[in-house]
Amino acid sequence: MSQNIEFNKNEDHLKLMVTDIRKKLETIGEGGGLKKIEKHHAKGKMTARERIAFLLDKGRDQIEIGAFAGYEMYAEHGGCPAGGVVVIMGYLKGKLCIVVANDATVKAGAWFPITGKKNLRAQEIAMENRIPIIYLVDSAGVYLPMQDEIFPDKEHFGRIFRNNAILSSEGITQISAIMGSCVAGGAYLPIMSDEALIVDKTGSIFLAGSYLVKAAIGENIDNETLGGATTHCEISGVTDYKSKDDKDCLSSIKNIVDKIGDFDKAGFSRIEPAKPSKNEEEIYGILPRDRAKPYKMLDIIERLVDNSDFEEYKAGYGQTIVTGYARIDGWAVGIVANNRELIKTKTGEMQFGGVIYSDSADKSSRFIANCNQKKIPLVFLQDVTGFMVGSRSEHGGIIKDGAKMVSTMANSVVPKFTIVIGNSYGAGNYAMCGKAYDPRLIVAWPTANLAVMGGTQAAKVLLQIEKASLKGKGEEITPEVEKEILDRITASYEKQTKPEYAAARLWTDAIIDPLDTRTWISMGIDAANHAPIKKAYNPGVIQA
Repeated sequence: MSQNIEFNKNEDHLKLMVTDIRKKLETIGEGGGLKKIEKHHAKGKMTARERIAFLLDKGRDQIEIGAFAGYEMYAEHGGCPAGGVVVIMGYLKGKLCIVVANDATVKAGAWFPITGKKNLRAQEIAMENRIPIIYLVDSAGVYLPMQDEIFPDKEHFGRIFRNNAILSSEGITQISAIMGSCVAGGAYLPIMSDEALIVDKTGSIFLAGSYLVKAAIGENIDNETLGGATTHCEISGVTDYKSKDDKDCLSSIKNIVDKIGDFDKAGFSRIEPAKPSKNEEEIYGILPRDRAKPYKMLDIIERLVDNSDFEEYKAGYGQTIVTGYARIDGWAVGIVANNRELIKTKTGEMQFGGVIYSDSADKSSRFIANCNQKKIPLVFLQDVTGFMVGSRSEHGGIIKDGAKMVSTMANSVVPKFTIVIGNSYGAGNYAMCGKAYDPRLIVAWPTANLAVMGGTQAAKVLLQIEKASLKGKGEEITPEVEKEILDRITASYEKQTKPEYAAARLWTDAIIDPLDTRTWISMGIDAANHAPIKKAYNPGVIQA
């Protein structure tokens, strides 16, 4: 691709954004900080990340789920880096697993509301894909100052144990290692797993610790005697393996996983992987730093797919969405992507890039149905501002065509993967398989923006609401006051649209370097291949 000054400016801009995300991830990776890590090591314990690094196969791909969970949340409680738990999907003895490790350097591994949500996300991934899940337990239990936000509801702490039971009933392997504290209701998690290991002297598990036992029934007993490794391996029989230290425990897990038999396969098509023939790094320069500027989504696709080979479906119709077949790391995929070009149709109509029109919605529906019939996983590349509005669109049935697209996508039985490249606004987020529509994985590039509508439009709407409220109170709105209000609203709204904000709340699984996109999709399909499709495809009555 020929490069010019604009390309180089775009490239520098996006590379700086990627560097900024990496720096933030490095800070997050320190957990509760270096002093807390030193104290952890002084107890003879490895950190959560060290445990996972020792456990997983060296030199194999791995992806981290929810690293930004809790980012800039809970400031009044001292923060909660990575939600106080590390979740990584990777290979263990050649088998794809998901590992969940409490980070005891963050509030002793206590569970904040986002911790619960992140653990549930890990279990959801294990259930959807039928892959083993390994829990490395080291937690003080629920963070009591926020117990009302994590204890009683359907998506709170108790749902973890419900999922333990469901996973077990479906034959999905669960292995737990008690490598530190495991108290109160949290004690059920390892014991509801298939097998439980415990580390001598540092691991302990009980429904109530020694202080609470003293207060409740007056019994004097120390924690080790109450619920240590010797007690549970030799007296109660609660745990199955006694380990001398962290490495011994993790080595035992490796030995257990090594014996797991092969899995039934969904049978998604894969051939020998190939790199894109077009330079992947050119993505940095193709994507405009001014997100309002147009670009060709096909240029991005050709730098993501094997051999840059893309078989476009209905290329001349509904051109604000690009659809077609390709391979990513050898896996067959069907791609549905928002095109950001300004399109002039054969009838002379101008269509705005990133907007979904009736024809592009119709095309997408047909293509998604085809992929379901052919058992081809779907990849959605989002850069969408929403559906077209106005009398012409309404009279043309945009609502019905949009509903058809949403219905076809929502009822898909093949696995779906979503990459938020740029805008992800309103109903466009839904139609392009946003988080509410069960993508197996959903990630954002640093350029992503997720919101009901764009910042400029939203700020103006909110401004009118606030002005009306102030006028109702008899306050005068001078141009200076109006500008001050607009600037404040814009700054607040734009912060909420940033990818960090979305990732902090687990609306996306990660913020990634665009060059890591192929790895995420490949590992996602590899995981999905563990779960044979048992449900017949039915796009719903709206398709009639």
